[in-house]
Amino acid sequence: MHETFEIAWQWLDSVPHLGQLLAATYVVYLAWLTGYIVLQKREPVATLSWILSLAALPYIGLFIFYLLGPQKITRQRLRRGRSRSGMEQYSAVCPPDAECAELSRIGQATTGLAPSSATAVDWLVDGAATYAAILAAVAQARRHVHLQYYIFEPDHTGTALRDALVERARAGVRIRLLLDAVGSSRLRRHFLQPLRDAGAEVVWFHPSQLLKPFKRPWLNLRTHRKLVVIDGALAFTGGINITDAQDERRHADAYRDLHMRVQGHVVRSLQLVFVEDWIYASGQAPAQFDRDDLFPLVHPARSDGSIQAQVLVSGPDSSWEAIHRMHVAAIHEAQRRVWLVTPYFVPGEAARMALTSAALGGLDTRLLIPRHSDSRLVTLAARSYFDELLQAGVKIYEYGPRMLHTKALIADDALCIVGSANFDHRSFRLNFELSMMFDDRRLTTELEALLVAEFATATPVQQQRQRSLWRHRLPEAFARLASPLL
Repeated sequence: MHETFEIAWQWLDSVPHLGQLLAATYVVYLAWLTGYIVLQKREPVATLSWILSLAALPYIGLFIFYLLGPQKITRQRLRRGRSRSGMEQYSAVCPPDAECAELSRIGQATTGLAPSSATAVDWLVDGAATYAAILAAVAQARRHVHLQYYIFEPDHTGTALRDALVERARAGVRIRLLLDAVGSSRLRRHFLQPLRDAGAEVVWFHPSQLLKPFKRPWLNLRTHRKLVVIDGALAFTGGINITDAQDERRHADAYRDLHMRVQGHVVRSLQLVFVEDWIYASGQAPAQFDRDDLFPLVHPARSDGSIQAQVLVSGPDSSWEAIHRMHVAAIHEAQRRVWLVTPYFVPGEAARMALTSAALGGLDTRLLIPRHSDSRLVTLAARSYFDELLQAGVKIYEYGPRMLHTKALIADDALCIVGSANFDHRSFRLNFELSMMFDDRRLTTELEALLVAEFATATPVQQQRQRSLWRHRLPEAFARLASPLL
């Protein structure tokens, strides 16, 4: 081995003008990458962060950028497919003369999903209640069960759901399971084989492309959506994955989280989100789906329920950052209060300005985050924003000892947004996310009661708290520098 290195070194040493050649290659490399990154038209801070990082790590930085750098995904073919198959009717637009609020119009314009309604929405707190409700609903399925998850673990929780799906598949129910290839990477063939043997379909979202040199891997672009649609009439969505780590019956320190059970016309929009993701990940043609089976409800939008509801989706296939935009718009429109709950708080300039403006304007502005998240870097980055928020009048609370995983926003008395999206750059720009927006006083009052209990057990962050230079201020400042890349 030593002789091999010595021969290689002698060969390099014999190359004429090697230093100048490497320097010229470095300049070309940096100029090409800089041009490529600038053309992505991301936020200036994120763009500069990538350029400086790649300049500091020549050649190695190219590999990092290849794996994790910003990427755009074009999915217009899905929308063309929707039109060809007649699915466009299931996201009918809000007519120009209809009484649609500005927020609803923004949501529709950025997602293509129209305002709708729900007959019932039930809040499900933590994993035990959520898993029991999902298993009960799966047992009643008669036509199909569609599931999409970021994390699906082969533990007790995952096995119980798998076995329930196997039973339904053997009874003739169509099972489609869409799993993120990174979040559910612990699943092995032997765990999924009973599902496939029973006739269920399992598809991976963005599997690894490392062995395909001419295709960039989508390692950093994940589906973070948690969605179950049963018979086109009942759906579950929110922040809870399929894992024992979110079941308080099995772990005393299980994540504190929020999910929801939804019925009514808005389930059509949730079904459409799943179908488009399934077509994208599986490559199946839209014509292979039975529209009458997928969308059994025949009522026009808003006619079958009193709860105004709208599905919000975002991801790297759209530059509109719909969920981010809707959060900021809702905060700006608020007149009385803004309550934000998120496990990861790394706001961009627009979101930070909206929160501080709400507090400066005298609104009851509260932020609830975990005392310690499962990412030390994100915890430090979040705390770097505290001083500015506290000075503006934002009341900040840290929840513990359990990890808070709820993602919710309340604006005034009737509007709330709940789903899978964190309040950070990754959720707003990189992940495929799914949230629900409701405009309903009763539903928001119920959510308020849940959050009041969370605030009561959380610790208020004091503006005049003790903060050392080395333990707090410097680590937080450096973590904040990395926030555009988190």
